[in-house]
Amino acid sequence: MFEVSVAQAGTVNVVTTENGGLSVDHWADRATDTIISVGDKNHPEIVQQAKAYKDNIRHVIKTYMEEAIKSSRTNTIVELERNGYEDVAAILRKI
Repeated sequence: MFEVSVAQAGTVNVVTTENGGLSVDHWADRATDTIISVGDKNHPEIVQQAKAYKDNIRHVIKTYMEEAIKSSRTNTIVELERNGYEDVAAILRKI
């Protein structure tokens, strides 16, 4: 006899880009949506407050992600210069 079991994995979203990676905005949206979910069936004022809070959290996440990217780029430039790749470091600085 065969047993059949069913499992739900949730929603799967696929996002693609052309000639580049995903933007900071994309990742800030993903992080914010993972952290905060706002139900539309609540009282309208509560929904409005929750959406405003979510927007603020998204702004904070985006700001710190941008700073982390800048810091990582700076670390890469320093490492390139330490290893004698000043020309590559200069190119990276311009990007």
